[in-house]
Amino acid sequence: MSLATASRVLAGRYELKGKLRAGGAAEVHRGWDVLLRRFVAVKVVDGDEVDERRFDDEVRTLAGLSHPGLLSVYDVGTCGGTAFVVMQLVEGTTLRDRLVDGTFTPAQARALGHQVADILAHVHEQRVVHRDLTPATILLEDSDTAYLADFGLARSLGSPRTTRIGEPRGTAAYLAPEQVRGDEVGPPADVYALGLVLLECLTGYREYQGDRVEAAVARLHRPPGIPRHVPARLARLLAAMTALPPVRRPTAAQVADALRPAPTTLPRGRLLCGVRARPA
Repeated sequence: MSLATASRVLAGRYELKGKLRAGGAAEVHRGWDVLLRRFVAVKVVDGDEVDERRFDDEVRTLAGLSHPGLLSVYDVGTCGGTAFVVMQLVEGTTLRDRLVDGTFTPAQARALGHQVADILAHVHEQRVVHRDLTPATILLEDSDTAYLADFGLARSLGSPRTTRIGEPRGTAAYLAPEQVRGDEVGPPADVYALGLVLLECLTGYREYQGDRVEAAVARLHRPPGIPRHVPARLARLLAAMTALPPVRRPTAAQVADALRPAPTTLPRGRLLCGVRARPA
């Protein structure tokens, strides 16, 4: 990024403190807001007209969403011909980096899945599809709080396509079958991707590997394998989330409900002023 190397301060306000992650034509930096004196995340993009259009779409999409698991947008602008957006900084790591340390227990996978599915339910309710849900786009703070980031490929349902028919966009290992085929993509594609992500949390490896074509086409010929150690109820849910036909997959709201932690049960009897009453 020419901007990152030529200047360490954007718009005279945001001091870049180091690159956090990069992908495509964009980089995300840890920044310092010299005016409000707080750390922020600064995403800069240096690309062609299509990339800049997607960047604008991402900013507008995020600005129209409101959920604790989505990054707040603070500012947007251009500097030296390069567009940037200033967002909430998450102090943590990506799920992709967390998986380097080992797999999740079924309970941990359920807890993560509930959080991400709840975020997706809100996103889908606003008629937006993420289209690129992967371990790299899930941020973890304090090891147990999840955020969904990187809406660069997100699309509002009913909006004009920015890709040609038959041209799949997204990360090959997590594409839904309909994305591979180049069909119209809706909320079920995000549910499918989340299913593959949760399987990876449990197994430690991507289900569909190989080059882009091999990884994409493999899912058209076989369903993902679910390890025997996965509890039956969770296994059935993951199988439904990764079903080949989109209509057979549960909604994100249904997934969130299925993975919701069980309420803590109180002991029998009622507590009155701290004293247990005898059951009637």
